[in-house]
Order: sequence, then C-alpha cells, then structure tokens
Amino acid sequence: MNVTLKKPKINLQVIKEDLGYTAVGQWENRSLITCGDSWEELQQMIIEMVNLTFEDLGFTFTIEEINFEYDLESFFDFYRIINVKALSERIGMNQSLLAQYIKGIKKPSASQTKRILQGVQQIGRELSEVRFLL
Repeated sequence: MNVTLKKPKINLQVIKEDLGYTAVGQWENRSLITCGDSWEELQQMIIEMVNLTFEDLGFTFTIEEINFEYDLESFFDFYRIINVKALSERIGMNQSLLAQYIKGIKKPSASQTKRILQGVQQIGRELSEVRFLL
C-alpha cells in the first residue's frame, strides 16, 4: 500500500546570538537547526537544511513556506523599518523599556511580549489594508 505524505508545515524559532542567528525546530523525529551570520545567510542556510532534511520524502521548500517565530531582538533587527519610538507610543509602553527588551538587556513578561506583538500585528493589518490613489 503506497501512502502519500502531506507536505509538512515547518516552524522554526529564530534567535539572535552574540554573533549571528540560530534557527531551530522539530518535525516528528527530525531536528532542524542551522545558523548564519546575517538574516540573508540564515535564510539560505534554512532552505538548504530543510530541503536536505526532507529530501528522502521528496519535498522541496521555499522560504515562503516556512513559518518563523522570533525573539524580540531578532524581530526588530530584521524589521528595522519599525520605529521603536512610534511603536512604544502606540502601545503605551515606555520607549526606554521597549528598547531594553529589544536589545535583550531586560526580558519582558509574557503579558508585555503579547502587548508588543499585538501592536506590531495591528500595524501589519493596517498596512495590509492601505490603498494608494492611482
């Protein structure tokens, strides 16, 4: 009996290290881990690692098919376009405190992390609804 496997959903945690970034995940009994000096290099390493890991099952992935979870430091390093001062004002958080969370000087509580995430997601929703006059 030939069973066709459904393409797995890949979830990786991205962590900012002293030098570069690490991506870690798990799918069934397969451990997924790689690192890179920059976000661009990490993406290349992730694609190579994931495709080698699933080669025996005949799956090929693109970066768009992989889900990422970030620590605050990595997220704000990747998305430097987000203005920390404006975000702190929007979510009602002290700018200095938010900056300390982002730099890894202080660790936010779960509720503070949720508050930051909700602010970023709200901005994302608003941006996705923007229309320009043509």
